[in-house]
Amino acid sequence: MSVKMQKIINIAMVLLSWSTLPFLGLQNIKRFLPVSILIGVIEAINAIIGKRRKWWVFYNKPNSYIFNEFPFNIGVFLVISIWLMKWSYGNFKRFILLNAIGNAFFAYPFSKFARKIKYYTLVRFSHFQFFIYFFSKAILFYWFQYLFEKEKNDNQPL
Repeated sequence: MSVKMQKIINIAMVLLSWSTLPFLGLQNIKRFLPVSILIGVIEAINAIIGKRRKWWVFYNKPNSYIFNEFPFNIGVFLVISIWLMKWSYGNFKRFILLNAIGNAFFAYPFSKFARKIKYYTLVRFSHFQFFIYFFSKAILFYWFQYLFEKEKNDNQPL
């Protein structure tokens, strides 16, 4: 894949993801955005570690976080996190199931497709390890949202 095509895909990924935000509703965005950003920051740190340890590599240069992983984090992952919380917060089993389905899709068929089109490839991660890498953050994400809601409710006046 050419650098130009990767730029187009990166921009499209972010724009398409963000174009769904109006359908979420302002109340849901306000409710779930802070924790989604927190998980995004944790994912950014993990992505930097993963790049150094060569858990995956992107084919094109520049080999930077901003050009490679950032569009995923700021686009697809951030927006899908808010959508998943909207659909399932309050029902932990549904939340886990939806995350497992989404993470399995990303770890298996999408990663195989990305390798085929020479976008990125897994190097020191198997597809299952890649799935666990993302899925482990789901539980943390739900727990942070629970704590955020609990703190918010505890601080409201009677």
